[in-house]
This record gives sequence, structure tokens and C-alpha cells, in this order.
Amino acid sequence: MTKKIAVLPGDGIGPEVTNAAVKVLERLRKNFGLKIEMETAPVGGAAYDQHKHPLPESTLKLAKQADAVLLGAVGGTQYDTLPRELRPERALLGLRSELQLFANLRPAILYPQLAAASTLKPEIVAGLDLLIVRELTGDIYFGEPRGVRTLASGEREGYNTMKYAEHEVERVARVGFEAARKRSKKLCSVEKANVLETSGLWREVVIQVAKDFPDVALSHMYVDNAAMQLVRAPKQFDVIVTGNIFGDILSDEAAMLTGSIGMLPSASLDSANKGMYEPIHGSAPDIAGKGIANPLATILSVAMLLRYTLNEPALAERVEKAVSKVLDQGLRTGDIYTDGMHKVGTVQMGDAVVAAL
Repeated sequence: MTKKIAVLPGDGIGPEVTNAAVKVLERLRKNFGLKIEMETAPVGGAAYDQHKHPLPESTLKLAKQADAVLLGAVGGTQYDTLPRELRPERALLGLRSELQLFANLRPAILYPQLAAASTLKPEIVAGLDLLIVRELTGDIYFGEPRGVRTLASGEREGYNTMKYAEHEVERVARVGFEAARKRSKKLCSVEKANVLETSGLWREVVIQVAKDFPDVALSHMYVDNAAMQLVRAPKQFDVIVTGNIFGDILSDEAAMLTGSIGMLPSASLDSANKGMYEPIHGSAPDIAGKGIANPLATILSVAMLLRYTLNEPALAERVEKAVSKVLDQGLRTGDIYTDGMHKVGTVQMGDAVVAAL
């Protein structure tokens, strides 16, 4: 049965890195029997330019009809003066909400070839392989009420609401436990239960869910300590499950352990494993159009798409091995370049992965 993939290139370097990932999918379709069809639509700033909205109805309809969504990146400084509801980033929140993508999986894997590219000592990060499971549709990013109001004194005050319902915590906790069960059977739940009532409820629910996973060792850590421990001793973690805002911050911190944010993919899944797949980096407008962006995170997002939504683990592994082979060949984009390696651009790196398949 042919599966449909919605390709949403977005803004900045999004189209460049997405193009490299689409080439990988095309090669898998042509040479390895992958039954897919792809359709492209604008999103973010590009969609605003065409339709005066970052998530047009036509793009949302395509995303809902597709089996999976491959997203580049959204955003750009030229959109910063738009009303908040029309900024490119609102497309991300809209897709996550409309597609009910509540679980975000962000692996942080240090390829041995890139140990020297990490800002930490090799002995601290060598062999790093952790997974952050981030709740994606709740928390302070979606909580109401929110806004900016004027106080009686005339001073303006901004406010947002952090909140979680029990079912929201339970379902993402189960994703975390299931992921840990398939790995090293260790799960660390990260929150701030000593200060926040929301986190207190989070901890209670996670402890309750843990009863269904007696084979998984559960630990708890406050988010400030977790941020420190990720830098001090990151290999103590296997799977981390956490809320939306904490996961947003910690996963970007974990990205730098691997040498570059340009190496890290992500998957955002619903309850049936339909997913949106994207690199965790942004649109990087400062290098857009220069042909120097690292496409490997987007290509590795394709591997996650193959594994989680299309149920093609062998092809997922083939893509991951192709990436590793290219790194073995000494090819590096600027963000992961070290002396003695061969610096290449976006197209050359993507084409090398296609050749390595």
C-alpha cells in the first residue's frame, strides 16, 4: 500500500535541507521498493507570503490526509513584526495541535566520528546515546489564559498559564516507558515538583504509570539539576521524559553534546504513530541560500519516519548507516568541521548520503 508524505520545506535553510532528504526518499522509492508518494506545500513564512497565513487550510488538509509529514524549518526576522497569531512559529503549534502530535522524540547520539566536534571532552560524551521524550501539546505553550494586560498602575504585564491534565501526563509517560523498555530500561522523569503544582501532579501520575512497567527503573530529577547533569555526566541518562517547555530547553542543550544541532532529528507522534518529522534546528536565516547548511539532521529524520510511521526498520537502518559511512569518508559541513576533514556544502553532503545508500 502506497503511503503519502506531506513535504513542508518552510523557510530559511528549510528548503535546502528538505531537498536533500527528499532525494534520499526518492532513491529508496526507486531502488529499494519503498512505496510512497510525496506532495509539497508551503508552511510558515513562505505560506504567509503566498496566503497571508502561516498554516493555510490547504496545507493543513494535506498534512491531515498524509501518513507522515516531513518538515524543514520555519521562521525569519522579516516576520518578527507580524501579529503573533500570524508569525511562522504558529504553524508549528497549529500542526502539533491539529494533528494531535503529543509525543516528541528527540534522540541525542554522538557519532564516534564527531567526538572531536563536541564542546565537551571526548571522555565525557564518547558513546552518548540518549532519548528525550517531550510532551508537545500541553504546558505553558498552550495553556489559557494568556496575554498582555495593563494593570491599574498603567504598567503592562505579560502572563501565561502552565497546566497539565492527568491524561496528558499519562499518555506521554507511557511513550517514555515503552521507549525505555526497548532500550536500557531506565527512565528519568524531569520536572520541578518542589516549586510547581503542575510538576507535583506530573510526578504523581508518572509514579502511577510506572506500576505497569515494573521492568523499567524510574528516577526523578528537577529540571535545573537535569540541565547541569546533561553537561556534567550525560551518559547517566538513557530516556528522559519531561514536559513541553522543559523538553524544549533540555533537548537543545543535549544537541550540543553531539557536536552540532545540525545532527539531530526528531519525531512528533500521535497515538497511532502518525508523525511529523523534522530537524531540531531552526531556519538559520543567516546562512540561508549559502548552500552550507547541514542536511544530516533532516536525513536522519527520514530514518525516524521510516522506523516509526512506515514500519520500515531495515530501510531506517540503511539510512543511518549511510550517514555514518559518509562521516567515515571525512565529509563535513561547516558546523561539524574539524582540521583534516573535507568541508562540503548541503548538496554535496546530501548527494554523498544518497550514493552511500
